[in-house]
Amino acid sequence: MTKLREDLRNIAIIAHVDHGKTTLVDQLLKQAGTFRSNEQVEERAMDNNDIERERGITILAKNTGIIYGDTRINILDTPGHADFGGEVERILKMVDGVLLVVDAYEGCMPQTRFVLKKALEQGVTPIVVVNKVDKDSARPEEVVDEVLDLLIELGADEEQLDFPVVYASGVNGTASLDPDPSKQEENMKCLYEKIIEHIPAPADTRDEALQFQVALLDYNDFLGRIGIGRVFRGTISVGQSVSLAKLDGSVKNFRVTKIFGFFGLKREEIQEAHSGDLIAVSGMEEINVGETVCPQGQLEALPPMRIDEPTLQMTFLVNNSPFAGREGKWVTSRKIEERLMAQLQTDVSLRVEPTDSPDAWTVSGRGELHLSILVENMRREGFELQVSKPKVIIRMIDGVKCEPVERVQIDVPEDSLGSIIESLNDRKGEMLDMINDGSGQIRLIFLVPARGLIGYTTEFMSLTKGFGIINHTFDCYKPAVSGRVGGRRNGALVSMETGKATTYGMMQIEDRGVLFLEPGVEIYEGMVVGQNNRDADITVNITKMKAKTNVRSANKDQTNVIKAPKILTLEEALEFLAEDEYLEVTPESIRLRKQILNKNEREKAAKKTRSAD
Repeated sequence: MTKLREDLRNIAIIAHVDHGKTTLVDQLLKQAGTFRSNEQVEERAMDNNDIERERGITILAKNTGIIYGDTRINILDTPGHADFGGEVERILKMVDGVLLVVDAYEGCMPQTRFVLKKALEQGVTPIVVVNKVDKDSARPEEVVDEVLDLLIELGADEEQLDFPVVYASGVNGTASLDPDPSKQEENMKCLYEKIIEHIPAPADTRDEALQFQVALLDYNDFLGRIGIGRVFRGTISVGQSVSLAKLDGSVKNFRVTKIFGFFGLKREEIQEAHSGDLIAVSGMEEINVGETVCPQGQLEALPPMRIDEPTLQMTFLVNNSPFAGREGKWVTSRKIEERLMAQLQTDVSLRVEPTDSPDAWTVSGRGELHLSILVENMRREGFELQVSKPKVIIRMIDGVKCEPVERVQIDVPEDSLGSIIESLNDRKGEMLDMINDGSGQIRLIFLVPARGLIGYTTEFMSLTKGFGIINHTFDCYKPAVSGRVGGRRNGALVSMETGKATTYGMMQIEDRGVLFLEPGVEIYEGMVVGQNNRDADITVNITKMKAKTNVRSANKDQTNVIKAPKILTLEEALEFLAEDEYLEVTPESIRLRKQILNKNEREKAAKKTRSAD
């Protein structure tokens, strides 16, 4: 009979975005006594990246460990967004069970389905945590039924269908086994106990030959590349000489220089680790995700892990606008290339390929969010660059051109239903389901080509007057749909002059469309300053000054009021981009511009393109 490590449990927390995974982990850490009584701990302590904290999403998987009684519980907090689904899949290989966190009001959402499907494929044991039961609109028992229906639909086995349910409020740090919110216990003791009782303990095979597989990568300037993974068999020690079974079949020998265990929010150096432990190992410069560390002379590689392929790509370029070099610290092609290569050290779903130009690179990722977060991180680090409109990656499958298709779940008020269905039909969407529960909100399930969703969020919000909720996740590759799918229908307002935007100049053209900047902002010829009401681009002069005469007093203009401009976020600007435009990104500014700045040259190029077609 296999000996088990009863003192250890490995679990991952999976959920849809914003269902409360990270807040729940906070409470598990606090209530297990992980922090000193006088230690200052921020909310959502596991989200330690600035962008994660601002947006309230988990981007990078995090490891932590707590001690409850005599048992060590290793917890992995996973990203909920589909763009980071590759990490979820690899994390599930490292654990024996999952806490599936579901919002007590929203119930099962697209990413709930996505992460649960991945968990069932790995055969891990689920515990369902119905979170936010303290909400007035909570419907915990119906949500449990939804989870059961989803498990049956996804083909769960008998054991997985017999899941325990814990009802919790992550914010209040309470939990109970009873769906009645008034019966919440003042701690999460019942959740700890369910984890120990229900999640299988890992096998204790410390006396056998070592097998350690890397699931995640980290990078440190002092230690180089760090492999994070699980010891599936045997023991690994500092100073041990081991072999690395590479994915390409080659073998590299190296010496383990450091091993780290996870406790609370810290990594602690340890001397050795045994089967079942989740650890980080340094000393292997060329290690990659899915590779196996074995004793020298005893190679026995584990099956490689599947890494989700990129579905979207865009071109990153050196900034060559008239304002290049004004605001950024790092502006040269060498620095940008170094930064992109550094990103490849830890982000296995990213691809960076050179182009014909030494100042441009094709960067491929899992989706708009994946790539926009890279751009946002770079601008915060002081980089200045330009990016092109995102494009989907077309693949040849059995000789057929195929494109990525997304599964879209939408909740909209009844009065917006017709316009939403029409807009998704225009984008070649296929409706799978419509659910009306009588609450006034209708849920729609669609399959839509990924290129049809680029730039759709802004249109969706205006069609639903801000009351709609849209979620989408990659579903599959399907034969490419011919013809235009979505895309921007409105033209741009393009500046014909270089100078400062004036209130007078902006008032002259504000009835032509929506402006993207405020008076006093510096602009250049060819810069996109707004969206036209019609479908063609027009050049405008918003630097125009009002002629002053001795009849009109100079301060009379101060009473003029212009409409509030729409200041675009980075995501909105990426959505707005057309084929012939770039987005200029600096630490201080986001500017949309035409690739060809001069109006006459743009028109000549457009004529050439039309005649070539």
